[in-house]
Amino acid sequence: MKKILTCLLIFSFKLGFAQDPIFSQFFMIPETINSGFTGAYESTKAGVIHRVQWPGLDFSVNTQFAHIDNWFEEIRSGLGISVLNHKETQTRYNFTQINLNYAYEVRLNDTWFFRPSISVGVGSKNFGFQNILLEDQINVFSGIISTTTIDPSILEDNVRFFDYSASILFMKERSWIGATVRHLNKPNISLVYNENAALDMFMSVHGYLELPILRRDYSSRFYLTANGMKQGEYNRLDFGTQYVYDERFSFAVLAATNPIRVNPESHFLTSINTVFGMAHEGWKFGYSYSFNTTNIGKTGGVYELSISYDFENNSNCFGCPKY
Repeated sequence: MKKILTCLLIFSFKLGFAQDPIFSQFFMIPETINSGFTGAYESTKAGVIHRVQWPGLDFSVNTQFAHIDNWFEEIRSGLGISVLNHKETQTRYNFTQINLNYAYEVRLNDTWFFRPSISVGVGSKNFGFQNILLEDQINVFSGIISTTTIDPSILEDNVRFFDYSASILFMKERSWIGATVRHLNKPNISLVYNENAALDMFMSVHGYLELPILRRDYSSRFYLTANGMKQGEYNRLDFGTQYVYDERFSFAVLAATNPIRVNPESHFLTSINTVFGMAHEGWKFGYSYSFNTTNIGKTGGVYELSISYDFENNSNCFGCPKY
């Protein structure tokens, strides 16, 4: 039983605890990657995205992100709330975080705007260690199971922490580029009593740029999108293109890569992500599916469903100008 406990601890720190959840549709709901989008469209906006990873395996991961934000013209600022929930079904590991997001807007010239932002939140991670039974809790003669143990690893079922992040964002009509640093305070997320396990800072540089090719009456366009991420020893680069037809339908293909391989035997290309989107009268819908390119087996892939709504700008189409 202690071997099982050790494996769970290793797994929790190496996989569950070490990496932030990542969404393939970061350009569909960019609030998932940069708090500078809080109030960025000068309206009230809400969105939710649901991600299911590896449903074909015994181990599957479900992640949800939801946000709502509003623009305050008198102070040139956006204010919003976001909630992230992440659950691993086999291990029962669960991570939930609620953030308050603030962004301020500065006009740089006639076309570009600068939006620095901060995000402050409270997080909770738990593993359900109450379901683990250790050897010294079992009395084989009486058949009684004790609720106490003298095992030196005193485990906590839940750990709560404060967390804060910062982002910068440069925006124009149909393009943006930004950077985010999360967990600036490196909060302690250890589930072992009186121990310290600092959560690594998550760093991301991301962009969405219009390409001046194959335009059709200015209503159909190509975009280049990319998101480079690093957290501890883990790194990832997603890049690809999106085609928008008639400002209402979109199709994107992205490659998820591992550019800095810690293990020489690891794959450079980990998946191919396809994204389909549709916009109508303030609503925007997205569906994506990721095709695994590694030899991990029949995972069932990864799929995401996103929905967002702009309460004021009912012409919330793909690639529509902000101003």
